Amino acid sequence: MGREDVEFKTSDRVTLRGWFYTSELSSGKSPCLVLSHGFSALKEMDLNTFAEYFVSKLPITCLVYDNRGFGDSDQAEGEPRSEIVPITQCSDISDAITYAATRPEVNPDKIGIWGSSYSGGHVLYVGAVDRRVKAVLSQVPLVSGWDNFSRLVRPDFAVGFNGAFAADRIARAEGKEPGVVPVVDADPLKPSALPTPDSYEFFSSWEKKSNWKNTVTLKSIELFRAYEPQQLIEKISPTPLLLTVGRGDVLTPADLALGAYARAKEPKQLQLLPGGHFEAYSGPLFERNASTQAEFLKKWLVEN
Repeated sequence: MGREDVEFKTSDRVTLRGWFYTSELSSGKSPCLVLSHGFSALKEMDLNTFAEYFVSKLPITCLVYDNRGFGDSDQAEGEPRSEIVPITQCSDISDAITYAATRPEVNPDKIGIWGSSYSGGHVLYVGAVDRRVKAVLSQVPLVSGWDNFSRLVRPDFAVGFNGAFAADRIARAEGKEPGVVPVVDADPLKPSALPTPDSYEFFSSWEKKSNWKNTVTLKSIELFRAYEPQQLIEKISPTPLLLTVGRGDVLTPADLALGAYARAKEPKQLQLLPGGHFEAYSGPLFERNASTQAEFLKKWLVEN
């Protein structure tokens, strides 16, 4: 296995940075899987583990990168860091596909996309609108920002968020710094983007061993609520779709993901894991999860 530090430009000239993995099983031009992470997460937060697994089992390459404004990647000139604009991140996935297609190791006709949590929603959208995509792997995805926000945020807290959104818009118009909110907080009664105990456990552990920052802009939360990546899920077909869902997922609730999956057309495959949101990334369920994803990639991206 080889890993190379890489960078590439998006369509609006922002530099994104990441890692490009090659497999010792490859000869000549190989398929490529583009992997992107979820809400505020960085590439080293287990994306490398998936990429390493896939290239060890399959003759493919993998491109892993940090989203704009996070980790090693830049943000657009004049824009704040730690701001998540979902449709822009979707566009960046397409630009990552373009970059991968230009690499001499890659067969440009065999590129798949892998996303988890927030980007698990992104790949549903990109898989429908970017017809270069030959396989879509969506793991514990956010499928409806509106419904997800309503599950995570108490109605009385939502009123406070609405006031904060309005005040932040005025402050930005006046040239002030954008408002921010913690991604997670140990106290569930305090405002945060992801107010679940397992979110706090996951992200706080990475805060201690990476350069992950516990902050996002308020605008990111407002855009989260308005985001509906499931809207085109029926349009992914005939591109193959693998949806991985945790039965006990309360961060991106399992029933919402299963409802979206029911509307997707063939070819599609559902993987149900007996755990919550973050068990998909590591621990006892990792081998089961990653091996199913590798078999899906072998069938639809390598051999097809």
